[in-house]
Amino acid sequence: MKKITLLAAACALLAAPAMTAQETQYVEDASQGHLLNSVKDNWFVTVQGGVNVNFSRHDVARQLSDRFSPNAAVYVGKWFTPVFGARLGADLLWLKGMGTVDAAGFLPDEHCTDNYYKTSQLAVGPALDLMVNFTNLFCGYKPGRVYNFTFYAGGGAYMTFNRQVAANGDRSWDAADGVLSWRAGFINSFNVTKDFAISLDLRATAYDGTTDDIYEMGNRTYLDVQAYLGLTWAINNKAWNHPIVPVCPPEKNCDAVVARLSTADARIDELENSLRECMNRPVVVETVEEKSALATIYYPINVYRLTKEDNNVLEAIASVMKANPDTKYVLTGWADNYTGTPEYNETLRHNRVNGVYNRLVKLGVPESQLTATINNGSLCDLGSDAYVALDRAVTIEEAE
Repeated sequence: MKKITLLAAACALLAAPAMTAQETQYVEDASQGHLLNSVKDNWFVTVQGGVNVNFSRHDVARQLSDRFSPNAAVYVGKWFTPVFGARLGADLLWLKGMGTVDAAGFLPDEHCTDNYYKTSQLAVGPALDLMVNFTNLFCGYKPGRVYNFTFYAGGGAYMTFNRQVAANGDRSWDAADGVLSWRAGFINSFNVTKDFAISLDLRATAYDGTTDDIYEMGNRTYLDVQAYLGLTWAINNKAWNHPIVPVCPPEKNCDAVVARLSTADARIDELENSLRECMNRPVVVETVEEKSALATIYYPINVYRLTKEDNNVLEAIASVMKANPDTKYVLTGWADNYTGTPEYNETLRHNRVNGVYNRLVKLGVPESQLTATINNGSLCDLGSDAYVALDRAVTIEEAE
């Protein structure tokens, strides 16, 4: 053994009392990323109302103040991470424009100069947006933040309805055509409570418009600018957690460590002498029969449900158990002690071992053959968080 190895061992022995004298703290570490929530969490519902201004082919002939019209929208969405999300909903737009043909869909009694006629059209249909929270992306996730700035882009499919004027002057809405749309915008949201937020949604929508030239045998892409005031209701869990890691406080006074290191040479000499004596002794090889587990089921972090492959393994294990009815087995649930709180890990151990126990019973193994328990220690005990994945398991062993 090299001298540097002995020095490291001596330092570890000398530093151990100082390490245990200080209390280890467990804190959330944002550098380790975020823990993904369950499918039922981070949903939201948004209701919006506002105004829009249509920019189509001949709208320049109509006063801007006369082109404002109402619009509304409702969405259901989900945040998959603090940064990325999506929403699906429906829009209702009232588009005011100008046309050059006096025909159905145009308003002849609202004739303007230069042979222009006012048009009125409704557009309604579904829309899907992909969302990026720029505040969390560039400033980091912070629970309880009041303001969030979100960019989104997506598309929709609208059914349009032209306003018809009959010969007797009666007016009605008549289905005209289906159009596709593409849009992008920004949401400025302000959290007023932990469950509700108000927002200003500014959006630009491009669509295959027919409000101006459906009767002129042409297709164009038009632009509609919209502004919405919205109310958002956040459903279920809205927060995001970081992995919990242990942190050892730094040594406040190094004098004691310096004093212990000053005696390290003498201790190293003692260890070297003991090593020489051990190396000169004859080697006695003893055969120790170690009892190994019948099987071990491993899990990802925070997971306790069995996979299809796990069920296949348990079917084989159940066959062995039923073939040996006089043998009893112990099922032990494990979880690593480097992530999560002690209370959470204890629940995780119970869920894992109970899942295996119930599956074996369902496969026909008598309950009298099985004992389910948990162990709060480390399954591998390798002394490093680099091997924590080996501690997330359920072991199946023959009882003593």
